Amino acid sequence: MALAWAIWALNQLGLYFVAASRLMFAIAPAQGKPLLSKAQASLLVGKARWIHAVAERGLPVAPTIVITRAAWEELQQERSNGGDTLRRVWVATLFKLVKPGTTPPELVVRTSANKHIAGLQSARVGLAAPGKEMDAVDPQRPMGKAIQAAFASYGPENAGWAGDAEIERRRNELVIVQAMADGTIEQFLSRNLVTGGFGPVPMQGAKLPRLPDIEPLIETLDAVSGQHMAVLVAIKPNEAQFLSARPVEVSAGAQLEAAVDRVERKIWTPAQAVKHFDSTQLPQLLHPRLATRSDAEPVGVGLGVSPGAASGEIVFTAEDAARCRARGRHCILVVMETGPGDIEGMKAATGFVTARGGMTSHAAVVARITGKPCVAALRSLQIDPVNGVCKIGDRKFAAGERITIDGNEGLIYEGALALSRPHIGGALSRLLDWADDSRTIAVRTNAETIEAARTALSFGAEGIGLARSEHMFFSAERMIALRRLILSENEHDRATALEGLVDYQAADYAALFATMQNKPVNVRLFDPPLHEFLPRSDEDIEDTAASLGLSVKALKARLQRLSEVNPMLGHRGCRLVITYPEILAMQIRALVAGVETAMDNQDLPVNLEIMVPFVTSAREVSWVKSRVNEYIGNAEIFQRGANVAFGTMIELPRACLRAGDIAKEVDFFSFGTNDLTQTTYGISRDDAPAFLASYHRKALYDVDPFVTIDQRGVGELIALAIERGRAVNPHLKVGICGEHAGDPTSLRFFAGLDIDYVSCSPYRVPVARMVLAQS
Repeated sequence: MALAWAIWALNQLGLYFVAASRLMFAIAPAQGKPLLSKAQASLLVGKARWIHAVAERGLPVAPTIVITRAAWEELQQERSNGGDTLRRVWVATLFKLVKPGTTPPELVVRTSANKHIAGLQSARVGLAAPGKEMDAVDPQRPMGKAIQAAFASYGPENAGWAGDAEIERRRNELVIVQAMADGTIEQFLSRNLVTGGFGPVPMQGAKLPRLPDIEPLIETLDAVSGQHMAVLVAIKPNEAQFLSARPVEVSAGAQLEAAVDRVERKIWTPAQAVKHFDSTQLPQLLHPRLATRSDAEPVGVGLGVSPGAASGEIVFTAEDAARCRARGRHCILVVMETGPGDIEGMKAATGFVTARGGMTSHAAVVARITGKPCVAALRSLQIDPVNGVCKIGDRKFAAGERITIDGNEGLIYEGALALSRPHIGGALSRLLDWADDSRTIAVRTNAETIEAARTALSFGAEGIGLARSEHMFFSAERMIALRRLILSENEHDRATALEGLVDYQAADYAALFATMQNKPVNVRLFDPPLHEFLPRSDEDIEDTAASLGLSVKALKARLQRLSEVNPMLGHRGCRLVITYPEILAMQIRALVAGVETAMDNQDLPVNLEIMVPFVTSAREVSWVKSRVNEYIGNAEIFQRGANVAFGTMIELPRACLRAGDIAKEVDFFSFGTNDLTQTTYGISRDDAPAFLASYHRKALYDVDPFVTIDQRGVGELIALAIERGRAVNPHLKVGICGEHAGDPTSLRFFAGLDIDYVSCSPYRVPVARMVLAQS
């Protein structure tokens, strides 16, 4: 037994020696080309990968070797045990830095990480080569000390639990040892930081050095890194010897132009250009601007510190911004100045206005990173947070009033001005077209207005995945009509209110169908959570009472009767049309009329999808379906080529669990991930900002589940529902229509599910097109 254990132990030591000996190797030997195994090549990241690529192409490069943390630690363990087997391998590897017939050169030690890590050791240069074999592993000698410090700069070992992937990543961290180069050390940029044009380009504030035959080196680095690089070379007679490179941060426009140029130069294929482009940069290319130089006079002038234009409700705190965003409304965060504690609110806001600061202020930096407009240094701004008002010059604004900001010119306007739609063209259009070549999941948009639909179409939307009927009533006149319906106390009052709504709806639907031509238009039946549509302030109640011909007292009494403890889980969705079938009848009448009007003016057929919201059971769906079929009846328009499909929005956990039953009744599922997240977590998205920040600080949640889909909870419910639905209905069409459908991380998760389309807000359509192609 003892002999067996001894044999096993020797075998393990032998295997470990073999493994460790292969973790120290030359990536650019002084003589000949590098010979790496697939396993060794897979370890290369950052500088090591770029140096190896240059050496493989046969271009001049300083002799370079690498060693992993695992190998270095094994060398130290062997040293303490008095062994020398691995040391001999390490010394032999070091000799690959020495040209035959020459003395060992001075050395350079560098780190080589996959991405920037704060605190990484800068290059240690001019180190004496080890004089003896023992010196090669001695952490007190110059080279060993530099290697030890380089590994230490990657950061301490995870103090808590570390998974296998984290342990492996740490063991594979790299340090480069390079022969010190002769010649003049020069630096240049591989591409222009603004235009993305091919280099060489001088470093900022410097002249371009004389660089012999540098184009092959730039092409090699450009192909392997896909980034703008600051390149370090040693200039010798008739050659530039490559030493190192580092990525340089540039604008999204420069990245885009460079990606397309790489394809034109045949450095990349179109598929490689799509794969390497950072999709999170796309919003920076899509800034809206003021549509025209209108007659509107600005009420304030500050400093434009981040481009673009936006309009929204005024909010004075980050918390109010988060709540506003959670309710699906745009807002402008108006504050004296911002700080790190305002980040969550700044993410939620559409734009920022600050009284203080300049081009390098916190607000300006965050705005440019997130691609949002910002006006800073608005000296005329005064804020009274207690009373919820501010003054810009002589004009007073209350929280909730709308303003428009122009981050290009630093101007503030009263009200919501028309904004232009950014036009997709040139390089961006080509890149997105290439993305479409490899994308299999369709991208639709969430839109109820003609303007939003046209914007989405210009961005490449392939249909409407969510038209929220109740959102068509946000204008003052239409809101009165909708409130008249909600506040009706009997069937006669509802019938009167509904007649007014039919005309609005029919015209809106006709215009929407005409805009989308034969692309699918998914219309969600009425789903108005009462607290979002009924008046709340005294002033609003008075105005509503007057418009409805009621006394304030009578209106308040009706509002009290309609009050719900938890309106997000109250009388809404399918419950509303089941309780009041006349509302369903009105909407189907309006939809049929809209289809008829559109078809009278176009040759292409309308493709209508009717979606029932907030269902919990197949019986609810079946009840609504039978009424829809009854109301549509034998409508002639659907005999003339128009198409209609019936489906449901899956946004409650029970609907996910009973998806097999529900799928028998429908043509499609569309997952409403916003409400599904609320009801799965038991968290109100309106109230979540009050504590989610604390959860993040305490590492209880990794991400905001209302921004990035919870894959292990909500995601599992979605996957389960799709599986159960398709099991009984193989032809079931499946879509995602929550705002998660525009989040890159969420999109990558959805791409792994068996879905047909995603639907997001218009300005996120290009992001979805790109991410789904990359996934």
